[in-house]
Amino acid sequence: MPRLPLVLCLVTISFAGQPAAVAQTAPADRLKALEAIYPPWQGGRNTDAIQRGLEFTVPPADVLADFHGSLDRPELVLYASGNYFFAMGPLVTAFGDAYPQYRGRVFYETLPPGLLLKQMDAGGTITSGNMTWTVKPDIYLAELAASNDLVQSGRLAAPVVTFATNDLTIMVPATNPARIGGLADLGRSGLALAMPNPEFEGVARQIRASLVKAGGEALAEMVYGKKVRDGETVLTRIHHRQTPLFLMQRLVEAGVTWKSEAIFQEEISNPIGHVDIPAEFNTTANYSAAMVADAPHPAAARAWLNFIGSDRAFKILEHYGFRRFAPTP
Repeated sequence: MPRLPLVLCLVTISFAGQPAAVAQTAPADRLKALEAIYPPWQGGRNTDAIQRGLEFTVPPADVLADFHGSLDRPELVLYASGNYFFAMGPLVTAFGDAYPQYRGRVFYETLPPGLLLKQMDAGGTITSGNMTWTVKPDIYLAELAASNDLVQSGRLAAPVVTFATNDLTIMVPATNPARIGGLADLGRSGLALAMPNPEFEGVARQIRASLVKAGGEALAEMVYGKKVRDGETVLTRIHHRQTPLFLMQRLVEAGVTWKSEAIFQEEISNPIGHVDIPAEFNTTANYSAAMVADAPHPAAARAWLNFIGSDRAFKILEHYGFRRFAPTP
């Protein structure tokens, strides 16, 4: 489809069914409302760069929402799974307060962990749009089991610092028009879903496990099998950042994400809600960090590991519903 019709299609989808008062507003107001649904949603506050020069962000055309900070000689590079992109800005700011020598010198990415590993395989080189750059990581932040495996394979160095846990939820539009009540409802024929991609998002395995708990293999196969083949389940291409976007564009009616992501969307007043998943069907993630084996800035990496396990860091995460990690006895 040519680019212009696609844009017009998204505009139509985004505003279909809106009250007549919205449809009658001026084109400039409609454009402003349309742009507001696109990331980045934090108004540029997630960059650690002190000197920002020309500020040029025009959603959805010119936005690099998962790349933060300055590439001009960073002294700490973090590859962080995108599950908590909204918390990374405050965390990096607090880190700069605790370690002033690194303030303004942190660059971090919040892509899915599988894509970050592919970037590592490429020597830290990545291309987004028309821009290509190389930045090797000092720290890799991912789920605990994955981090332990990467230590065993020699890609990460011990210790692995586990700093928080999180539970799944069902993200829906604020009014929950499809009347989603639980995971079993996601198997409904005709219900449009946004789901994390199993190819590079570890959360997809955890979601599938919860689907099996709630409805057996039949439900998991329906959501991640038949509905994918039928086009009713849309697999995200970045990570869960796309789920609220697709909901606001009215492309889908529900999607499973981490609960913290729904809390963030609700806090910034996007028209997003969530449906809690009972503990017996839920799956918990354990978030961890470890130094990359050939980290360019090992002293800074050790400082980050010391910080991310601190009470100061957890207070930021707790705001979004994260819990303390408690090792199994």
